[in-house]
Amino acid sequence: MGYPEKYQAVIGLEIHAQLATKSKLFSGDSTAFGNTPNTQVSPISLAFPGSLPRLNKEAVTMAVKMGLACNCTIAEESFFARKNYFYPDLPKGYQISQHTHPICMGGHIPIKSDEGKRMVQLNRIHLEEDAGKSIHDILDADSCIDLNRAGTPLIEIVTEPDLFSAEEAWQYVTEIRKLVRWIGVCDGNMEEGSLRCDANISVKLKDSEKLGTKVEVKNLNSIRNIKKAIEFEINRIINELEAGNKIIQETRSYDADKDITFSLREKEEANDYRYFPDPDLPPIILTKEKIADIRNSLPLLPNEWHAVLQHNYQLNEYDASQLCEEKSIAEFFEATANVCPQYKMIANWILGPVKQLMNEQQKTIAELGLSPGNLAEMIQLIESGKINFSTAASKLLPALLHNESDPEQLANSLNLLQTSNTAELEEWVNKAIEMMPDKVQAYQKGKKGLIGLFVGEVKKLSKGKADPKIVTQLLEQKLNA
Repeated sequence: MGYPEKYQAVIGLEIHAQLATKSKLFSGDSTAFGNTPNTQVSPISLAFPGSLPRLNKEAVTMAVKMGLACNCTIAEESFFARKNYFYPDLPKGYQISQHTHPICMGGHIPIKSDEGKRMVQLNRIHLEEDAGKSIHDILDADSCIDLNRAGTPLIEIVTEPDLFSAEEAWQYVTEIRKLVRWIGVCDGNMEEGSLRCDANISVKLKDSEKLGTKVEVKNLNSIRNIKKAIEFEINRIINELEAGNKIIQETRSYDADKDITFSLREKEEANDYRYFPDPDLPPIILTKEKIADIRNSLPLLPNEWHAVLQHNYQLNEYDASQLCEEKSIAEFFEATANVCPQYKMIANWILGPVKQLMNEQQKTIAELGLSPGNLAEMIQLIESGKINFSTAASKLLPALLHNESDPEQLANSLNLLQTSNTAELEEWVNKAIEMMPDKVQAYQKGKKGLIGLFVGEVKKLSKGKADPKIVTQLLEQKLNA
């Protein structure tokens, strides 16, 4: 970490996740990203006199889903409050949020720390509306306001001060982003602002019970920046302490280009917001039956999938973890495994050539256009010796994308199937031996490892069509004669 061992960083994170609803939290305005500024507004989001909020039921369901996925206690009764402060992009002059009665309480998220797997404790998850957006780079002398985002439904996921390094914070945010995508409550696109993070950072002496003065770094918009900003701020605070300076409780921002944080304002206290219950919104009432219905609608969660992959398909820890990075990939594995018993080979293919194509084409596994059945049949072709792995990965796999043709027929039409015709193989083997007389002598003098060189040459001569098992047998017969 690069700072004196006598210090301990203590970090709490607040993650704002934009819920994947089509309309805003208290109005029917669209939440679509990237449209013309100020076209997704109405009297409610513009706070016209006499306009009243109406709660989005789907947003409540999504908040409860996230709470259940995070092992929270779900409140059967929760309330909205008005949080009063001046923002130019909040037309009402206050934000509707949840203060004393959040919809989800407690909970935890697993991460892997230096000591192994541990749970990061959550304080709460609550519902609130987003503000609009101030734009400072269009006009020279004025700021512009886009209110398309004002009123968009958010959940704020708040940890206890239970993270102790930038690495742990990075792991935690990675898990949260995976989870919101997995259960479909948020797209997790940090570059579009639908997942943002505020980090509360303090530093104390390791043997002290008392936490240090807290500094908040606002609006971190990439996982990489979260890690870098926290690392910088920890070191900045320690340098201030070492110099004998007092730490100011303040709000700071992060400049990614310069890799520094800078002060925005001194931090407000909770009473500065003058919270009070919103008189225009009734409490949210959730019955036990409703909470149970939402719980039953959840898919298998990543940790549950991980156990299934290891127990049912005998995959190792690494393969199971990698396949659980995305729900669609785990489901694709299972769909393939349902028709092909070579589970380890399926994992190798998905995490190898298939993932490589996904990265190259910047596509999800669904967008890639490969069916589980075709992957299964291609693996069976390799297992039966009709095609080798290299040819399948480089030629057959790309040809199968968005193609429902039978893999064997397609391989045959592309002249990719291996031949086991002994006469044809002998011709290639003899030619390879004739081309390398010095290597023949070296092999016969004991350098048996050269067999791979001959096999490779036959592969070239046959353009990948020679069955390597039979080729190896033929070469050994001829070279040992």
